[in-house]
Amino acid sequence: MALTADDFNDGFNDDVESADISSADVVDEGEAQAISEKQGRWYAVQVASGCENRVKLNLEQRIKTFDVADRVFQIEIPQTPAVKLRKDGSRQNIEEKVFPGYVLVRMLMDDEAWSVVKNTPHVINFVGAEQRRRYGRGRGHVKPMPLSRAEVKRIFKRTEEQKPVVKIDMATGDKILVLSGPFKDFEGEVIEVSPERHKLKALLSIFGRDTPVELEFNQVQKES
Repeated sequence: MALTADDFNDGFNDDVESADISSADVVDEGEAQAISEKQGRWYAVQVASGCENRVKLNLEQRIKTFDVADRVFQIEIPQTPAVKLRKDGSRQNIEEKVFPGYVLVRMLMDDEAWSVVKNTPHVINFVGAEQRRRYGRGRGHVKPMPLSRAEVKRIFKRTEEQKPVVKIDMATGDKILVLSGPFKDFEGEVIEVSPERHKLKALLSIFGRDTPVELEFNQVQKES
């Protein structure tokens, strides 16, 4: 099953039942024959917002503690490079998560491996198909669905080939105060941002008229 953008937006509840899950429940027999027992499959795991790195560290420790390194092989947080422009004009190299709130895990799915991942602090659930209960009320469990090879290739190709994106904490509509230059102490509104040029355009009230003025990033301060 290929993971689409809609799949990454779907939410799963913390109270999903910890039902027994077997390899046969996750992978079709025909497909299983083509899967290398040494490589495993990639699964997307939804985690609490902002806890991606913490989940990865905790899961790496749990793999050792529960001795499942022969089934849970790799944990990745796909990221792309970016350059953040600071107010003083300096640059800071950063990494941006491709899918915030998700961690990718390469593993062989069985009851124990599933439990080690699912019960890691801050993990919400695997991305997959919800299995309804046969009786009673409430939700069933989520059947983890592996990512297709094409989807995995597309995700990691994006992280490898993505050129650094310039980021600045300024956007159209933001209110600013000019800190230096001929328009010092003027207030205005951003109407255009050009990260590659380190400049922006803002409407400043000059002689009672809104006038577009081009300014350097380090000449302005965003007002809260």
